[in-house]
Amino acid sequence: MNESDTLLGAFGTVAQFMGTALFQWLPGAASTALVPGQPGSLVPAVNPIAQPVGFGQMISFLNQTSLASTQYPLYQKWVSFVFFSVFISLCLIAFIIYCTMRIKQIREAEEEKFAASAHTIQALDVSRTQMRWNRIMQQIISDNEQNWRLAILESDIMLNELLDVLGYRGETMGDKMRSVERADFNTIDMAWEAHRVRNKIAHEGTSLLLNNREARRVIGMYERVFREFQFIE
Repeated sequence: MNESDTLLGAFGTVAQFMGTALFQWLPGAASTALVPGQPGSLVPAVNPIAQPVGFGQMISFLNQTSLASTQYPLYQKWVSFVFFSVFISLCLIAFIIYCTMRIKQIREAEEEKFAASAHTIQALDVSRTQMRWNRIMQQIISDNEQNWRLAILESDIMLNELLDVLGYRGETMGDKMRSVERADFNTIDMAWEAHRVRNKIAHEGTSLLLNNREARRVIGMYERVFREFQFIE
């Protein structure tokens, strides 16, 4: 069921209700209130209202069921009643239009939420590991040698975390990498070489000369290792 079908159904229901109220319930109530009679007297038999009636039929019905003294005031007020009914109908129609517009806005908002929830967290947010790697890449392209050293040290920490994730255990990174099966770790040689450079930086400090080309080469080896296991994007 689409939105237009729902809207037409709402208008049809309201129109049917208004027609029943105006042309069945109100005439029936008026006929009951206007039937003459004294206690113990017989009321003329009239056919009950079971179908919508027009204005002319309403007048005939009142002629049969009410006194002349009550017909004229009702006839005078009938036009006012019609105008009042039209006013109420217009107000109800305006209310229905407003509700329809609000429902449409709510549905659009819900569709946006559903569309957003359909995406994975990785698609909306950058993972902590990826953020660290992005920071490393910013450090390696800088002109500061200290940033290059920090980038290599941070990359080695990420390599240690990757080994833990893969299930390798040992007191040191060397112990973990020695337990690696080469068939399961294609870039193990690169991991070893990059780790050795890291150890030189950690042990020799600023006495170790490091240029940007060498730093990029080491970071490139770490990147190959991380991408093998989809540790970074």
